[in-house]
Amino acid sequence: MTDPVQIVCPQCDAINRVPTARLAQSPRCGACHQALFDGHPAALSEAQFRRHLQHDGIPLLVDFWASWCGPCRMMAPQFEAAAAQLEPRVRLAKVSTEEAPAVAQQLGITGIPLLGLFANGREVARQAGAMTARQIVAWAEAHAPR
Repeated sequence: MTDPVQIVCPQCDAINRVPTARLAQSPRCGACHQALFDGHPAALSEAQFRRHLQHDGIPLLVDFWASWCGPCRMMAPQFEAAAAQLEPRVRLAKVSTEEAPAVAQQLGITGIPLLGLFANGREVARQAGAMTARQIVAWAEAHAPR
């Protein structure tokens, strides 16, 4: 399948069209020339989250967290490790519920850490509680649309 998919650049927020067959070939942003996937979760503001949600043509897995949350801090390196395994099939991102309270309220997030999986602009699954990298990868692969 070579139909292009839209990928939002995690550095400059430009929307890129990338042939599906090239996703695993380290594509670069047409605007800033940075890697579209670097094996690390993208830290997103509220506006960036909404842009990725609306325009990314691959599933978006978001770790909703807060700086005061012990389990969130414990899960951070696990989520980082999962990014290296799941990208470029899934975009991994982190959204601070302290910095984006409107997103947390709109999504009805009452407990963190919380993983939210989104596809085609819609939430398709969520999982509360800290997880290991292996659990995150297995959960995302089980729930991500193909």
